[in-house]
Amino acid sequence: MIRILLAGALLATFALAQTFRAGAATSNITPPLGSGIVGGWSAPPAHHIHDDLHARCLVLDDGSSKLVFVVVDSVSVNREVYDEAKRLIEAATGIPASNMMMSATHTHSASSARGENPMVLGAPFDDYQKFLIRRIADGVRRAVNNLEPARIGWGTGQVPQHVFNRRWLLKNGKKAPNPFGGEDTAVMNPGRYKNELLRPAGPVNPQVYFLSVESVDGRPIALLANYWLHYVVGVGPNKISADYFGAFADRIQQLLGADHQERPFVGILANGPCGDVNNNNYGATEPGPRYKPYEKIKLVANDVAQEVVRVRKTIQHRDWVPLKAAAADLTLNMRKPSPETLQRAKSILAQPPAEANDPLHTAIYARRTLDSSKWPATVNIVLQTFRIGELGIAAIPFETFTETGLEIKARGPLETTFTIELANGGLGYLPTPEQHDLGGYETWLGTNRVEREASRKIVARLMDLFGKVK
Repeated sequence: MIRILLAGALLATFALAQTFRAGAATSNITPPLGSGIVGGWSAPPAHHIHDDLHARCLVLDDGSSKLVFVVVDSVSVNREVYDEAKRLIEAATGIPASNMMMSATHTHSASSARGENPMVLGAPFDDYQKFLIRRIADGVRRAVNNLEPARIGWGTGQVPQHVFNRRWLLKNGKKAPNPFGGEDTAVMNPGRYKNELLRPAGPVNPQVYFLSVESVDGRPIALLANYWLHYVVGVGPNKISADYFGAFADRIQQLLGADHQERPFVGILANGPCGDVNNNNYGATEPGPRYKPYEKIKLVANDVAQEVVRVRKTIQHRDWVPLKAAAADLTLNMRKPSPETLQRAKSILAQPPAEANDPLHTAIYARRTLDSSKWPATVNIVLQTFRIGELGIAAIPFETFTETGLEIKARGPLETTFTIELANGGLGYLPTPEQHDLGGYETWLGTNRVEREASRKIVARLMDLFGKVK
């Protein structure tokens, strides 16, 4: 008992001797007009910028370790882009790459950060990727320059009204055709099967998590939130937008009264495991309201921000907490088309149907099948865990299904755990093995790139990494 009391006293004395610091900054990463807008089946040129895109950066420092967050307004960013940005940051600041967590929001109204063809791996950086690398690196360096004594706190709220599983099972065992000539048990966005819906194929997570940092005199420095919702859309045609992620950053700043500070406040919304979730309630018995462009984006952003602010008023901001990080590569097998699938793709592309006559996108997936035949046998991904006091954060470079995020949350050893998806890379969707068995868009070759058991291997490795930081 005496030893325990002495150890506690020593820890308290050590904490008092430390100064916790935080710094934040943003970098504008808006592409030029004329850039292709990705996120749909085509990439129309941008004619207008509705709202700018940013890389939002936060640096935490407990006196012995620094952690870096970067959240990029992009549908997805290649690992190689992040790795080069990390190299520049480490060279300039000394912060190790393993302590940097970089992710994409998954807005569907931005230009590609994955090169001309995201299905081709290892291509040289294009001009926008080079620009993005420099802007990320500069943003983190500016956040380091902004480090100041700070307090930190975190909390969890509930915003259930905007999350719905978008994969559905149909009544009486009915199946739906897919672009490979087969049939699927699960259907994504099943509006065309409105009267045949049985139940969602998976869960949702109604929670919003957040990490708040403020100066020692109470001025907001930054707030990083994590909500498990794909995107909202409702953006006008040919317009660049950060979607509800950017709208949240603006709204949380307003609600905290942090507008026009001499040292600007930075609001950040990182996406969580929502590869099978969007905000369309296909199970509703009555049609929902019709929204004008950007109206629903603002609605979702405001609801999430209001809940964060409500909970933030109840939390304690602490003068000091320990920071830890762990990261490791994991090798996964990449999927390859069967000889029959490859031959079928070649036959389709020999006489491809017109887009209007191809509702299943067979030509698109035929091209993706050919690309996948050239993928390497394996791919190395980086997995990562952060510890901030009793808060744990996991990072996965895929559009991760909610049930995987819930498993990580349940198995994580810390008091609160959440996951940031599309982090440190972006390699498509990550269904669980059971969801692979159901089929559907997220499981198709070209939408999913890695082996059926990948999600289980990833969770197991993340638990090992949490063991290193607990």
